[in-house]
Amino acid sequence: MAEELVGTGGAASDPDGPDGVRMSWNNWPRSKVEASKCVIPVAASIAPIRTSPSILVLPYQPLRCKPPCSAVLNPFARVDFAAKIWICPLCFSRNHFPPHYAGISEANVPGELYPQCTTIEYAPPPLDHHSAQSSAPPPPPVFLFVIDTCLIEEELGFLKSAMRRAIGLLPDNALVGLVTFGTQVHLYELGFADVSKIYVFRGIKEISKDHILDQLGLSASSVRHGAAVGMPGYPKAPLTNGFHPSGSIHRFLLPAADCEYALSSLLDELQTDQWPVEAGSRALRCTGIALSVAAGLLGACVPGTGARIIALVGGPCTQGPGMIVSKDLSEPVRSHKDLDKDAAPHFHKAVKFYENLAKQLVSQGHVLDLFASALDQVGVAEMKVSVERTGGLVVLAESFGHPVFKDSFKRIFENGEQSLGLSFNGTLDINCSKDIRIEGIIGPCTSLEKKGTLCADIVIGQGNTTSWKMCGLDRTTFLTVFFEIVPSERSNQSGIPNPQLYIQFLTNYQGPEGQMRLRVTTITRRWVDGSNAEELIEGFDQETAAVVLARYVSLKMEMEEEFDATRWLDRSLIRLCSRFGDYRKDDPASFTLNSNFSILPQFMFNLRRSQFVQVFNNSPDETAYFRMLLNRESITNSVVMIQPSLLSYSFNSPPVPALLDVASISSDRILLLDAYFSVVIFHGMTIAQWRNMGYQNQPEHQAFAQLLQAPQDDAQVIIRDRFPVPRLVICDQHGSQARFLLAKLNPSATYNSAHEVVPGSDVIFTDDVSLQVFCEHLRRLVVQS
Repeated sequence: MAEELVGTGGAASDPDGPDGVRMSWNNWPRSKVEASKCVIPVAASIAPIRTSPSILVLPYQPLRCKPPCSAVLNPFARVDFAAKIWICPLCFSRNHFPPHYAGISEANVPGELYPQCTTIEYAPPPLDHHSAQSSAPPPPPVFLFVIDTCLIEEELGFLKSAMRRAIGLLPDNALVGLVTFGTQVHLYELGFADVSKIYVFRGIKEISKDHILDQLGLSASSVRHGAAVGMPGYPKAPLTNGFHPSGSIHRFLLPAADCEYALSSLLDELQTDQWPVEAGSRALRCTGIALSVAAGLLGACVPGTGARIIALVGGPCTQGPGMIVSKDLSEPVRSHKDLDKDAAPHFHKAVKFYENLAKQLVSQGHVLDLFASALDQVGVAEMKVSVERTGGLVVLAESFGHPVFKDSFKRIFENGEQSLGLSFNGTLDINCSKDIRIEGIIGPCTSLEKKGTLCADIVIGQGNTTSWKMCGLDRTTFLTVFFEIVPSERSNQSGIPNPQLYIQFLTNYQGPEGQMRLRVTTITRRWVDGSNAEELIEGFDQETAAVVLARYVSLKMEMEEEFDATRWLDRSLIRLCSRFGDYRKDDPASFTLNSNFSILPQFMFNLRRSQFVQVFNNSPDETAYFRMLLNRESITNSVVMIQPSLLSYSFNSPPVPALLDVASISSDRILLLDAYFSVVIFHGMTIAQWRNMGYQNQPEHQAFAQLLQAPQDDAQVIIRDRFPVPRLVICDQHGSQARFLLAKLNPSATYNSAHEVVPGSDVIFTDDVSLQVFCEHLRRLVVQS
């Protein structure tokens, strides 16, 4: 069976299809009991604003079903052209077309009814054409940089050069602000041109939003007392938003074109934090206060428009709110063991602080992006909640000079093909057929607590709602929606059950150019009789199922104490194989799996060994980082995180996929491993010796030079299209860096079986079971009576 399990799913060129939706089950069982027997949750991976050349954009408002349904007209609606009526497929209400649809007929249908337009986008003009508002340009993007200065000279130098490059790439109209922090927080008033003007906040104790605004002269009371209005150089202006005169926004946030010189000068003058660090102590760093000040400033100046706080952090927070470790070097930063034993004194307090920060940012519609570059931990595990709930980006690197940081940071600001398509202020609404309830979403979003009849009693991730906020989202943002099947007695009024179920995803968002858009995706799937295993098998997507399980298990490991993930996965796999496998009782040799399930055991084997489940070798920061990316990536990318891909390069054949097995190592091959977070080029012993002798530089060995170059070129293609940029590791057989490859391979040859190994191959020093042994045990347990 292990041999059968090795193939890879023949994915089409675009596995997500035109709608960007993949489901664990494409045929749904009709009852709750049958759904629970399916073991794998009924879930969908959705890409709210994925770009596709075929998406039709309509320049008018959508036509909606009557409340409380409010679904948008779509190709699955039944239309009576003579009576000018359409029937909503989700709630079966009859709706009249408005007068401006009078010209429709079977030969003349609007774009939203084209059968191929199940995903469509509306870009309506502003409602009031006569107002000045309609001609006003869309709001510019806002970038507030929050820079850590408790760094060594060299690191600060790397950070400054990255910042200079970023400022050069910003659109001219983008508003830019600057905060630096060390022992204290410095907020720069860029609009004060005469001299450098800085507001200083102490980093020791928490300060309220009102206090921050008072000190900056942006609160209602300070404006009344004349602090901001009438200051030299600022216009006298009435209060707007109850906050500030409109001119005062340009005290702290200036268009990039106007402040490029000022920012460059500030960066030139920027020094490492001058506060003395005692021997045996860490630097005093107040990350929490710096982010509070940044959030307060944006809340006063640009509430409700797309704004990003970009935090560049080079070490742990050691004072004030959000502190993760004390300044004494004798106290180590918390590990997974400390968290399990509840021996991390600062952890829960810091998480609570970042939860409150997340609530503030979500209410303002702003995003927190985190770029953490340090050899030790900086507190990503605590900050995870505020990054994930605002839809922020996260990058973890070893240094500000490392390509992982430099290239990822540059990608945020690039335009054209390399652009991430960063969008703002998204809200996602989900509507579905009567017998379906929504349990929740795992991914970068926040529940808006909009309860309704479609909410399930069970909550997974962000639940108890049919509406979610995504302050930041981009073309590659994916979410996982979990559904519950709850058939109602009246689900089929006519007595003939409707064979199709319908789900509609509505995403309102502000695009990269500032324009407001509504993306509507309507999908349909088939109801089947849950006792008929063949129909369920036919609609099973094993890649999506593996990723859904990985995300679900990661969430359970975070939320539930004493949760044994490996055991839970093993039991789930055994139950699934007993339900859908073919076998004779007590005869392991008779066990077979349908091709739609055949590589799931292999996925589970690799998931059990992956960094998502085996956390003992990673810090809490790394685990939080891996899980945040697992939760926001496409199914294809997430599968690579769980089960890396391996390519083999040799003289005798073109590059071919190789088994993810230690047997694939050979002294005359080069292997290219894509493990998503790292890309490894591994040279066999003989190849490495030839390279060290310089054969590739001799004209008669051109073929060898090409063999060395081919994996390098392929690695660059992988790196170019990925965010965050993966770490590139180039290593040789038996070298110290070879561990990056060996850790991912199936240990079919270990030190116990070293006598059977082919010369030039390798063994793995481990007591882990191999895939073959895993599958034998699985077979035996599944067929037990």
